[in-house]
Amino acid sequence: MEDSAPRRGRVTFGWLVGLSQVLGLVSVVLTGVWMGQYKGGFAWDGSAQQFNVHPLCMVLGLVFLQGDAILVYRVFHNEAKRNIKILHGIIHLLALCISIIGFVAVFNFHKVSKIPDMYSLHSWVGMATIVLFFLQWVIGLLFFLFPVASSWLRASYLPIHVFCGLGLLVMSIGSCLLGITEKLLFSLPTYSQFIPEGVLANVLGVLLVCFGGVVCYMVTKEDYRRPPNPEEESLSVYFKTLTEGQSPSSP
Repeated sequence: MEDSAPRRGRVTFGWLVGLSQVLGLVSVVLTGVWMGQYKGGFAWDGSAQQFNVHPLCMVLGLVFLQGDAILVYRVFHNEAKRNIKILHGIIHLLALCISIIGFVAVFNFHKVSKIPDMYSLHSWVGMATIVLFFLQWVIGLLFFLFPVASSWLRASYLPIHVFCGLGLLVMSIGSCLLGITEKLLFSLPTYSQFIPEGVLANVLGVLLVCFGGVVCYMVTKEDYRRPPNPEEESLSVYFKTLTEGQSPSSP
């Protein structure tokens, strides 16, 4: 009876992990279907088909892969911390590279089509997200994977790093929602008539929000946090003084 609550918690956690992956993968697939079936497919020739690379890369990189990179600390909480750091950094690097491809695709399309850049709210939020994402990755690399900072400085930055990671995921999803709405209003005059393409895009937006909600819930729920281990002791000692005697929380 005493073990029933922890067991239920593990079962719930497993279902949430599965749900997050289903939501993320379906979002990527729907983006591919939208761009492939309704927008003419993909190319790299400056045409409208090159633009279609942009939303697919953004959903795959800045949303799905970024969310998974955040979740590795929850899913693999019994693995060596060093290995998790490496996996966390690699997935983020992959997300960054895919996102850069998406940015190059849309800027090149705008150049060929003589469309102005950086005038919409979507472009402002998107650019801010990718720049902050890059800075977050570099700082995390220097502070945690190849630590060049002192233990005190790393402990001070740790909660900021965790907060910024979730904040960037929220910004990424928000930028996607702005982009979906912008694309529908610019290219679909019959959007208000509940046509299949518009409904599909709306469903995509809802799935992205749900994916972000599940990831944020799992990351912020205390029961799912990674338990302390000897490798984290040095951070724990310094972090305790910063939180008025509270035990540090692992990212």
